[in-house]
Amino acid sequence: MISVQDLTKRYDDTLAVDGISFEVQAGEVVGLLGPNGAGKTTALRILTGYLPPTSGTAHLAGYDIFEDSLEVRRRVGYLAETNPLYEDFSVLECLEIIARLRGLSPAQSRRRIQEVIGLCALPEVMGKDVTHLSKGYRQRLGLALAILHDPEILILDEPTSGLDPNQQREVRDLIQALKTRKTVLLSTHILSEAQVSCDRILIIHRGKIAASGTPQELQRLSAGPPQLSVQIRGPAQAILAGLNGVPGVTRVTLRGEDGGAPRFLLEAAPGADPREAVFNLAVQFRWTLLELKMETASLEEIFRQLTIEEGGAVGTSPSPGLRPPSPSRGEGWGEGVKGQ
Repeated sequence: MISVQDLTKRYDDTLAVDGISFEVQAGEVVGLLGPNGAGKTTALRILTGYLPPTSGTAHLAGYDIFEDSLEVRRRVGYLAETNPLYEDFSVLECLEIIARLRGLSPAQSRRRIQEVIGLCALPEVMGKDVTHLSKGYRQRLGLALAILHDPEILILDEPTSGLDPNQQREVRDLIQALKTRKTVLLSTHILSEAQVSCDRILIIHRGKIAASGTPQELQRLSAGPPQLSVQIRGPAQAILAGLNGVPGVTRVTLRGEDGGAPRFLLEAAPGADPREAVFNLAVQFRWTLLELKMETASLEEIFRQLTIEEGGAVGTSPSPGLRPPSPSRGEGWGEGVKGQ
């Protein structure tokens, strides 16, 4: 549904978008995740026809953004980060104006306005002027305007920026409801939003795609060996010795005690999963197993590995332990991530 090939945007000496390529399939919610200034907004503005690229191209719903820009715009709904609205009009008047600008007939306009009012939970504010709307309702109205012409593709730039947690949840739920009928590409720097809302994540840094995959795939790419958190009620030293003898375990660290039960961190060899052996060990010695879980890197840790150098400075080198996802899915590192 969205195909981007070697897209580049340069402002004088600044390379805002640096040869990015990616695909978004029909029905996917894909997030562009990156720090401020990473190139997310520039990329979205190019895809929606607001900016011309310096080089490269993209196809949306099968149409080239250069050669068929009007067809692309007919098939795309766009919510900009600033969410520009007609402040002096009522919510209903805004919807009617956009319906006319989108070329909807009077019958289509009435039907679609009623549909988006319900979908975006706007009945309570239909008579209010936009200038009196809360931030949450303004975002709902922005989404309603973006989907009013029933586009195939939604492009959303920071759709929950500035919202309180309850409002963020409402917008995320709305995006999930739209997913059944739309392809969604959204940008965000809110890690929890990307993890909850997106089927797949593209981490963008300094204009390049640093990594790509589902949240689970990105977690599997985290640096370091597999780790297992274990808490067993019993004699600490005997448990420590037993865990050191479990096949596949390379290191055991006593983390302390919690409620009189020692807690351990196990490191395993690559590809090893010692959970069953740990369970059998506890059964064998009649120890009480209180916790047994694989520890995975959070999206925040992965994000920092890809975008922050040691010492806290913004960097260009990912952690050496991170590896790209399978190239068969067209995912992985952008070229030149090691430095620009």
